[in-house]
Amino acid sequence: MKILEFEYKHFGVEDLKDVLPRMGHTLKVISTELILERNSSAFDTLFEDEISKEHYDIVFTFNYSVVVSQNCNRHHIKYVAWVYDSPLVSLYSYTITNPCNYIFLFDSAQYLEFKNGGINTVYYMPLAVNTTRLDGMKCDEKVHSVFDSDVSFVGSMYNEKHNLFERLKDISPYTRGYLDAIMQAQLKVYGVNFIESLLTPNILDDLQKAVPYHKNKDGIETAAYIYADYFIARKMAQMERHELLSEVSRHYQTKLYTPNPTPELPDIQNMGAIDFYDNMPYVFKCSKINLNISLRSIKNGIPLRCMDIMGAGGFLLSNFQADFLQYFIPDEDFVYFESKEDLLNKCAYYLEHEEERKRIARNGYEKVKQFHCYEKRLEEIFELVNS
Repeated sequence: MKILEFEYKHFGVEDLKDVLPRMGHTLKVISTELILERNSSAFDTLFEDEISKEHYDIVFTFNYSVVVSQNCNRHHIKYVAWVYDSPLVSLYSYTITNPCNYIFLFDSAQYLEFKNGGINTVYYMPLAVNTTRLDGMKCDEKVHSVFDSDVSFVGSMYNEKHNLFERLKDISPYTRGYLDAIMQAQLKVYGVNFIESLLTPNILDDLQKAVPYHKNKDGIETAAYIYADYFIARKMAQMERHELLSEVSRHYQTKLYTPNPTPELPDIQNMGAIDFYDNMPYVFKCSKINLNISLRSIKNGIPLRCMDIMGAGGFLLSNFQADFLQYFIPDEDFVYFESKEDLLNKCAYYLEHEEERKRIARNGYEKVKQFHCYEKRLEEIFELVNS
């Protein structure tokens, strides 16, 4: 097949360039920030110029793009969007019902939300890794000297100034107390997300007064979804990651790979931001324990970071996500924790039991390589699209 991909700073693009030709497909990639727009005459022109020069069987993007869908629908070309971000407000555009769409969601809870709402253009598809590329990244003495660690975490701490939650300065004391209470309750529970359902009309009215949210013209998203997943979930990630990493780093050598300084974590080694392709896999290969602490906007799904860790052969210690149980066996392919105390206990146990830790990492790697490599997942996607 001839495939046209539009992208803008998306993970996975280089892997597609590697994998698709090996599968016998032709791929052209166009990078443009215009795909982030909901409506763009400049993108319309770019799209039409490209398809007038060449026939394409499929147009592809990572994450869902409204303007790409609208152009594919207009020109009767199949559009494949493979989503790895959550939250992703563009999914709540009425354009997702365009018949050209094949939208693959990595979170089974979100897939069921749309499917049960009568949306027939969505499919459930876990994320993938390029294990061939990762296998070729060998760890020599120099690599080990840089990346070896007892515990590592790669991800945002959501501690940037002026984040969305901090803009809610004018909410009432009652609303602030209410939000604090439901966040503290949610932080104690994995596997069930109840934040959005607890945002009552009165609470939403107060949030709207403090930081108004105006729905997109083509949007069907609710204010509750926006405040729960963009404001509150990210604040919770800041709170949870700070608490867990603070505690872990007090007991074990811990490296953090994140863009912003973290002076509030004096015991951690903040290594700064890290490149997805060139260096991040070495972190996973060289760390005895790789942590995953998911955004609460990911209800059931297996985050891309978890697939990256296992695909590189790293040992994964993650919070509980229900979709793991469809594909992996706890304590055999990966390990999950249920509380701060459980996390600390499991860090202690697996740092002391090296052979068991290595066996679990190997099992997780073998399953990812067999079932979650790009070749396997893309075959499933193309089979659905062409059926």
